[in-house]
Amino acid sequence: MTDTGTGAGTGLPTIDLRRDPVPQLPAVDLALRKAGFLLVAGHGVDPGLRAEIRAVARRFFHLPAAVKEPYAVKVGGRGWLGPGAEANGYAEGTATPPDLKESLSFAAETPTGDPAVDAEWFLPNTWPAETPALKPLVEEYLAQMRELSDHVLDLLGLALGEEADFFTRHTGHPTFGFNINWYPALERTGPPEPGQFRIGPHTDFGTVTVLDRQAGRGGLQLFTDEDGWQDAPYDPDAFTVNIGDLMAGWTGGRWRSGRHRVLPPPADVPAEELMSLVYFYECTPGTTINGIESHSYLRAQLDAISAQ
Repeated sequence: MTDTGTGAGTGLPTIDLRRDPVPQLPAVDLALRKAGFLLVAGHGVDPGLRAEIRAVARRFFHLPAAVKEPYAVKVGGRGWLGPGAEANGYAEGTATPPDLKESLSFAAETPTGDPAVDAEWFLPNTWPAETPALKPLVEEYLAQMRELSDHVLDLLGLALGEEADFFTRHTGHPTFGFNINWYPALERTGPPEPGQFRIGPHTDFGTVTVLDRQAGRGGLQLFTDEDGWQDAPYDPDAFTVNIGDLMAGWTGGRWRSGRHRVLPPPADVPAEELMSLVYFYECTPGTTINGIESHSYLRAQLDAISAQ
């Protein structure tokens, strides 16, 4: 994947959270209207923490399948999503073979006190006993992602011409999902089937997604009407942030839900394996967005991408 530094090659700005947001707001609005993506720097999240999570998770993913199998769940569950569990293209009606990835999936677990809501959206997470170091690392990361996501949403409220809390007034007790996505090397997966990707083309479902990714030949691509599919810009010091379907609906379609995919493992770099840390931020259950109950929509979309 081409490294285009600050994102100039695809017209994506890098927003620096340490700076005055006001001069940056027009660039935010333009990027979200065109592609649904931004790069966000100045976030303060320790790169060492992200590296530790990857190192520990990699030990889990490289365990034999029989050891991982007791943690297997379906899409939307808390545990291990094994090979063939997801086909993200299904959510947009694109027929693709299952995605060439594995994931460790976690989600919000602090109960609201409403038994029905808690039973669906705030269940306890499952932590692999083989990698006990993972839990404290991920929990620290999740706390930082919650704070960062609200910061980004405040910025987006201003970029939309509203008060800063236009979105965050609806994130008092939000749901979220967190995937550690492992993209195995071609040496492990074998050649992809026709139309098969590490993650098939889709849009995300919630408000904002905060992505910590690695550069690679078989990496992230973005779609715009102007340029079609293009390699996503990469900056090791910045997070890639995109908006999802709920956010696009919240803006009445002014901003677009960022369509994207992750390329299959490259034949010319057969040993390449990548890992992404993907935080899907949502809103408080019961939030209605332009007549759509947010979590009914989220559940339907999660069910749609299950390949099992």
